[in-house]
Amino acid sequence: MGVGALLVAGVLAYGAVAIPADAGYAGVGPNFLPWVVSAAMAVCGVLLVWEARTGGFRQMPEPSGAARGDWRALAWVSAGILLNASLITTIGFVLSCALCFVLAVRGLRASEGKPIGDARQTLKDAVTGMLISAPVFWLFTKLLAVNLPGLTATGWL
Repeated sequence: MGVGALLVAGVLAYGAVAIPADAGYAGVGPNFLPWVVSAAMAVCGVLLVWEARTGGFRQMPEPSGAARGDWRALAWVSAGILLNASLITTIGFVLSCALCFVLAVRGLRASEGKPIGDARQTLKDAVTGMLISAPVFWLFTKLLAVNLPGLTATGWL
């Protein structure tokens, strides 16, 4: 894991070299954040390698949870993410994110051994997903002027 983190840090640093360093607002350029992330990732990688080489992590308690992954829960969450990515330009940001929320919540409930929900619970989850995604959509499109795919041309849904 530590070597993998160092490799990712190297790839990020390689990509940051290609970004122009022209200082912009407040004296930082567009390559500042990639360099910060690359450095943080390198520090994490070095610490992980150091811990593994010096015998660290041996005094930790046994991890909680099941011995095996819950594939049914993973399928629900994965379906939510994949459907969100594939439908966002068709049904808009708000509806696709609400759908992602509904499916992810089903997966999380399944992972806890709880019932995934009936039609009434699904409706509650859909409303909750819309109550979360609509303000995010409005914040980005109206306040920050970031174009997100909408369902209508009005810019409100």
